[in-house]
Amino acid sequence: MFIKTKHMFRYFIKSIILVFTGMMLFSCENDIETIKKITSADTLTGVSAFDVEYVRTDSGRLQMILKAPKMIRYEGKKPYTEFPDGFSIYMYDKNKNKKAFIRANYGINYPRKKYLKARNDVVVKNFETHEQLNTENLEWDQKKKMIYARSFVKITAPGKLIFGDSLEAKEDFSQRKIYNINRSEIETDDGEE
Repeated sequence: MFIKTKHMFRYFIKSIILVFTGMMLFSCENDIETIKKITSADTLTGVSAFDVEYVRTDSGRLQMILKAPKMIRYEGKKPYTEFPDGFSIYMYDKNKNKKAFIRANYGINYPRKKYLKARNDVVVKNFETHEQLNTENLEWDQKKKMIYARSFVKITAPGKLIFGDSLEAKEDFSQRKIYNINRSEIETDDGEE
């Protein structure tokens, strides 16, 4: 009788293991397409970082410093880097002098396209010409070396202030076109406008 009980106990344990294994295999069911979408490289964050300070140099020469409270990099076929809490960038000349500055409360950069979009209180300063651009939306096409602002713009320069509906300019501001200038103020030497 002891042998039969021992044999029945083993049979009972094996049955329980088989039942649990079967339940585990068939209880979680997901469509393979759903799994592919969830784990797609285009939807997964590659890198998230906080209090970022990125310094870019070329042959030991300082070119740029980027600072951001939060940076999220997405990988995949069309990678991009998002700055949801804003960013600031200082660009330097070969003598390590500040050449230009850009700041915005939100930004997204597409490194393969070499295209940056900035929005919400965008400020661009050129320290060489002492000009400043204020706008709400800015796009920088680094391949074409062009800047586009498709919303209200304000340009402050020594002795002048210009307001317009939009702007198209070379990235160094050497040439620019301001659309629908609605107000321009120029100071003269004696303080008259």
